Amino acid sequence: MEERGSYGQFCPVSMASEILCSRWTTLVVRELLCGSTRFSDLRRGLPKMSPALLSKRLKELRAAGVVVTLPRANGSVEYRLSEAGEDLRPLIMGLGKWAQRWMESRLSLKNLDPSLLMWDMRRSLNVNLLPERRCMIQFLYSELPPSQKSWWLVTEGGTVDLCNFDPGHELDLLVTSSLRSMTAIWMGLTTIKQEAANGQLQIEGDPALAQSMQQWLGLSAFVHEPRRVQ
Repeated sequence: MEERGSYGQFCPVSMASEILCSRWTTLVVRELLCGSTRFSDLRRGLPKMSPALLSKRLKELRAAGVVVTLPRANGSVEYRLSEAGEDLRPLIMGLGKWAQRWMESRLSLKNLDPSLLMWDMRRSLNVNLLPERRCMIQFLYSELPPSQKSWWLVTEGGTVDLCNFDPGHELDLLVTSSLRSMTAIWMGLTTIKQEAANGQLQIEGDPALAQSMQQWLGLSAFVHEPRRVQ
């Protein structure tokens, strides 16, 4: 069983590490910084974290004054960062920038996860460049098992929904790609044009949406960080 003990040092780095350096904690904070407030949304951003451990980490962050809870009308709660929690933004973003700068791209692409990729794409989508009307875009990862190969982003009036079942609306765009290629695009390691030229990505449907995909797709928050290794 994991123990959460003290390092026994007065150094502020030691004190901060006692709160933040247990497994998954920084990723829980990352999700809160990215705007997730409901337990279910936190789980979608952390698909490999068990619900029990997520609950435990949220309780620890509350006890440390990093997270506060707000009641909802349906009896559930929302999780929000406190002022102290929001003050962690440059630290958490700094970790991502460091990894983008110094970690090899082949290591970055080692741990592929379609649910996390699509959830990140869903919240980074530039809806201002998409039609106001309902627009449905399917992403097909043919090499994955049936439960993970098809994903749909549905936008309407500035909102974005993510589904891994067919919502039943008219399809505007079909994007077929390997999971590795789409992850590399989202991380800024390659482009839609390059992957299409290499035969790793095909786009079918609305020509205007296809042409502007690199712009409306949105990319990782760390994509503009200059890489020091390849």
